Amino acid sequence: MNGGSGPSLKRELGLFDSTMIVAGSMIGSGIFIVSADIARTVGGAGWLLVVWLCTGLLTVLAALSYGELAGMIPEAGGQYVYLREAYGPLAGFLYGWTLFLVIQTGTIAAVAVAFAKFTGVFLPWFSERHIIVSAGRFHISAAQILAIAVIALLTALNLRGLKLGKYVQNIFTVAKIASLCGLALLAFYALRHGSVLADNCRGAWRAFWQHGTGGTTTATEPLSGLKLWAALGVAMVGSLFSATAWENITYTAGEVRRPERNVALALALGTFLVTILYLLANVTYLAVLPMDAIRAAPQDRVATAALSALFGPPGAVLMAALIMVSTFGCNNGLILSGARVYYAMAKHGLFFDRIGSLNRNAVPGAALVLQGVWASLLCLSGAYGDLLDYVVFATLLFYAMTVAGVFFLRHRRPQAPRPYRAWGYPVAPALYILACAAIGLDLLIYKPAYTWPGLGIVLLGIPVYFLRRRAA
Repeated sequence: MNGGSGPSLKRELGLFDSTMIVAGSMIGSGIFIVSADIARTVGGAGWLLVVWLCTGLLTVLAALSYGELAGMIPEAGGQYVYLREAYGPLAGFLYGWTLFLVIQTGTIAAVAVAFAKFTGVFLPWFSERHIIVSAGRFHISAAQILAIAVIALLTALNLRGLKLGKYVQNIFTVAKIASLCGLALLAFYALRHGSVLADNCRGAWRAFWQHGTGGTTTATEPLSGLKLWAALGVAMVGSLFSATAWENITYTAGEVRRPERNVALALALGTFLVTILYLLANVTYLAVLPMDAIRAAPQDRVATAALSALFGPPGAVLMAALIMVSTFGCNNGLILSGARVYYAMAKHGLFFDRIGSLNRNAVPGAALVLQGVWASLLCLSGAYGDLLDYVVFATLLFYAMTVAGVFFLRHRRPQAPRPYRAWGYPVAPALYILACAAIGLDLLIYKPAYTWPGLGIVLLGIPVYFLRRRAA
């Protein structure tokens, strides 16, 4: 896929670069925050680790299935192309539509604002409370301005070529992997100087769900049987969203060397690495903080509370720096890869024609700019957080559909080259699909305010698709 007589995509990503895109796009700010809400939903320390372990297993299972599709269809656009090939252009468009409208751009906005919030620890001027513009209910804070500046900077860096983008990604991903390893080592320090982990283990399997609003618990519901399974599914919303974006490497398959091998390997290596890091981070929290402190962490900032417990105020500053590194690197991966989907859609006639062009540095410049503009508008809207909550269900739906595409394409195109075949087929992919279906049903019952609007965003793309086809 290229720009005709103009520049074409360059295969400059090796296995290490690809693995860094997988890991770097996954590790943002979620791992430092969402364990508080998980702990409130499931109760004991054992169930907290079960949620993270199940999330990791599901993520790795999905990544191994995507590996087959990546080897079979090594094209720019990745998951969009897989859905298009398995189910037709409408399915591919609905994924790309949702990705552009909310999933990718909303995540970029949320991660950029997270970077700005923690910058405020060092430079208080960038606080969310520092309002620059105010008109009725509409406000623009210094944090939002910084978030937009970060999006603009990373977009500009990626406009200069893939090589610069991958260097930024590699440097920041290595730094945050090292930081998470350092965080994990603190567990051993904590174990030598206290008995918090032992205390947490005593009530590890006591299951309960704390309900409440605004940080205040209004009711505590004991859990057992089917209700416990339901709570585990609801609790996985945060951990699953913290473990998304691993599929971003598939978007850049047109720029990966030996994509039929390296994309599948990067998916496996990256998701496995992050799963281990996430589990170790939670063990650290349990070694430092009592479960009550995890559930009641101020603003859900569990990692900050853990480092503060160990080192006092300097610990909070250290964690702010770590999260800044993590979110900056995460956003680079999201910005670099997301534009490739819109580029692929345009080449198939499903997006604005201009988006299907490459700039003189052989990257989809128009797609990068459009993505940056929309993500910046979401920063200003302040609604990106709600939008991301809405699309958790839709994200799971697309994951399950893509894994199911392995079955469809094996039936429809049995002779297609498959350098890598999905591990554990057909059992492992089927288990993943069933797990997604169970979690999706769980969310429809227990989180209807989030799931139905998310499905509505996807379905809204249907008339847009036919209007686009009619105008073409």
